[in-house]
Amino acid sequence: MSKVSVQSDAHRKDGPSVPVESAPDARLADLRPGMSGRVTDIDESVEPSTARRLFDLGFAPGAEVTVLRKAPLGDPVVLRVADYEVALRKAQTAGIHVRRDA
Repeated sequence: MSKVSVQSDAHRKDGPSVPVESAPDARLADLRPGMSGRVTDIDESVEPSTARRLFDLGFAPGAEVTVLRKAPLGDPVVLRVADYEVALRKAQTAGIHVRRDA
């Protein structure tokens, strides 16, 4: 089985240093309901099998993702990607990097 690489050169280990509203790059977990962005990469700390599954679900570079709603404690998160809704754990969304739409 081949390893899927969806990394980009612009890789960020920590969270955004400016508020999410003005940050061009963020982690999907940092976005609030109603916010959207385009996937830039999946963090290398994400297990390869999980990264592959996220890729298969549509979280590929360039894909538009919108946060629809979050559970009261923030976990799980319901997202719209590729014209369908998917729920992910906050830990999974933390490994997906996005560029905020203007």
